[in-house]
Order: sequence, then structure tokens, then C-alpha cells
Amino acid sequence: MKKYFWNNLARLTYYNIKIIFGNKFVYFMLSAVLFYVLTVFINLLTEADITEAKGFNMLLIPSVLLIFYPMCFGIQNDQDAKIIEIIFGIPNYRYKVWLFRLLVAYAICFGITLGLAFLTDWLLVEVPPVELTLQVLVPVFFIGMLCFFLSTVIKNGNGTAVVVIILGLIFFILDKVLEVSKWNIFLNPFDIPLDKNPAIFFQILWYNRIILGIASLVCLLAGLYKTQNREKFI
Repeated sequence: MKKYFWNNLARLTYYNIKIIFGNKFVYFMLSAVLFYVLTVFINLLTEADITEAKGFNMLLIPSVLLIFYPMCFGIQNDQDAKIIEIIFGIPNYRYKVWLFRLLVAYAICFGITLGLAFLTDWLLVEVPPVELTLQVLVPVFFIGMLCFFLSTVIKNGNGTAVVVIILGLIFFILDKVLEVSKWNIFLNPFDIPLDKNPAIFFQILWYNRIILGIASLVCLLAGLYKTQNREKFI
């Protein structure tokens, strides 16, 4: 019985990976790894010391790349695969399908990011791989949920991607403006300012993580709520 369950779960996971990544999973995994290698190479060429803070930044972009496509193009891939009507045909089935896909996408993102974190710890600088991965996934989780919500509003992968890229540029500019602020989406927990009391910094970080967690949950619930309108997706 257990073997039957795990076999079905493995096949279901494999099938959903093919859909959410549009049969391009290997390319996205390789692009994330190559971007990480490129970032490391640039840091080594500039002879800059690679610290925990830089390790966080090096892992952030590859993790965003891994979650960007499945969240932006998930609904469009359902439409292209001609299964959107099946998803809406069974009551509450769409919630289970998309929640499962979100879980699969973030599990993959976590696994690859954790592997890169261990690689960073082994080759570059001593870092806590699990803590580093979890900290990276906080802003990545928010960005992914935002992509999912926008995809239910725009209903087009390319349109969602354009909007998210524009918002990403705004977030990047705000990162320079806000710096150490609880409203900074890309607040680096390992980059403690020398001119700030560590206790105050960690309090700001705590509020920042709460805000991002609540915002992620709101985007998730809003996205699931938007999927109730069947006619707009078919």
C-alpha cells in the first residue's frame, strides 16, 4: 500500500513538474547554477572577500530564477496543455492542484538552493547552509506568491513576466533607498551595518520577515480567490 502511494505521488510530482516548468525544468536548473557560478567568478575576479552577506546575494537571484517561470506561466501552461477545463471541472480540485504545484516548485527551489549553499560553505566561505537557504527563501517566497497572484489577474505568462520584471526593478531601486528597513524586500540578514546596534538590526529583520510572510499569505489567498471565476480562465 505504501509503495503504491509513493509511486503515485512520484508520478504525480513528475507530471506536474513537466507542466509548471513547460518541459524546460533542466534548462531552468542549469540557468540557476550557471548564474551562481558566474556570480562567484565575478567576485573572485574582483578579489573581493566572499562573506556570508555575499553568499546570501549570490543565492538570491538563482532562487528567484527557479521560482519565476512556474509562478508566472503556471496558468498559461495549463491552458496550453488543454487541462484548464479539467481543473475547473471538479469542485475545489483547482485549489488542490495549484497548492500542490506551489509546494513542488518551492521544494525544488529549496533543494537546489540548499545544494548551492553547501557548495558555498565547502568551496568559498564558512556559512550555515540551512539557515542561509531559509533566509534566501523568505523574499523568494514573497516574489513567487506575488507572481502567482498577478498571473491570476493578467492570465498571460508573458504579460505577468513583464509586470514582475518591472516590479523587480522597482524593488531593486528601493533596496538602495530603504537599505536597513523593515520594508526592504531584499534585506540581507547577514549584512549587519557597523553603525547600527545589532539588537536593533535583528528587531528590524524580525519585523521584515513578519511583513513578508503576511504579504506572501495575502498574495496566495488572493490568487486562489481569483481562480474562482472559471469563465475568465477558459
